[in-house]
Amino acid sequence: MKLLAVGTVAFDAIETPFGKTDKILGGAATYIGLAASVMKTDVSLVSVIGGDFPQHYLDMMTSKGINIDGVEMIKDGKTFFWSGKYHNDLNSRDTLATELNVLENFDPKIPESAKDAEVLLLGNLHPAVQLAVLDRMEKRPQLVILDTMNFWMDLTWDLLLEVIAKTDVITINDEEARQLSGEYSLVKAAQKIHEMGPEFVIIKKGEHGALLFNDGKIFAIPALPLEEVFDPTGAGDTFAGGFAAYLTKNQEFTFEEMKSALIVGSAMASFTVEKFGTQRLEEVTEAEMIGRIKQFKELTTFEVKL
Repeated sequence: MKLLAVGTVAFDAIETPFGKTDKILGGAATYIGLAASVMKTDVSLVSVIGGDFPQHYLDMMTSKGINIDGVEMIKDGKTFFWSGKYHNDLNSRDTLATELNVLENFDPKIPESAKDAEVLLLGNLHPAVQLAVLDRMEKRPQLVILDTMNFWMDLTWDLLLEVIAKTDVITINDEEARQLSGEYSLVKAAQKIHEMGPEFVIIKKGEHGALLFNDGKIFAIPALPLEEVFDPTGAGDTFAGGFAAYLTKNQEFTFEEMKSALIVGSAMASFTVEKFGTQRLEEVTEAEMIGRIKQFKELTTFEVKL
């Protein structure tokens, strides 16, 4: 099976209590592609970059088996750039700069080799772009996964609801779930969102793990306790990439498979936060990934004598 991921390939500049960076590689599609590459998944990216984007970043992605035929370069344009500063708890941050640049007029171009992808991951972009991608597929993918945020809820409510109605899985954080549904209880929020279209609702809770909802069933996982956390940027995108890659590899989209995919996504995300940007994710081996999934299993498996 093939995975098609649509999102940003971008520059970030990050400051946390543990250090700061100049412009480094970032973007949702970048993290998704790297997570999928660790899983040895057939993944293609659709994005846009400017002429200022270094060739060695593209070469790195290609060397890892990521198909970048759908990454369009606008030579006289500049690449999307985001800068942020995290607070001491790393759960909140201030955006210092957002420069849309070439992303402002992004018209997604899907390579012929990916138009028949069975799994489509719509990264956090304008709902109009997400709808355009859905319309340009040869046929509806077997599984459509949507990542979105409160920014689009504030600015493009009607378009966002149109996208949500066409998806199978939605992944958002707890604050966004409450805003989207108008419910404080995450159980009630998931029920409301389920009625909007998605069969599966994933609510991310940062350092407190994630929840999976499907037709009255709930599955919860913790986040893996780590000795060092340097940079949470990209953790959510890495989570989505690992989640989607696992499902693509195993070709099953049941609740039980989603539970396993949730563990894999969380394991992948736990690597990302250990260094700034994509640095740690670029280094991860398949053996390391398997080892971390085993850690998750030990953390969450128990027997109770009743």
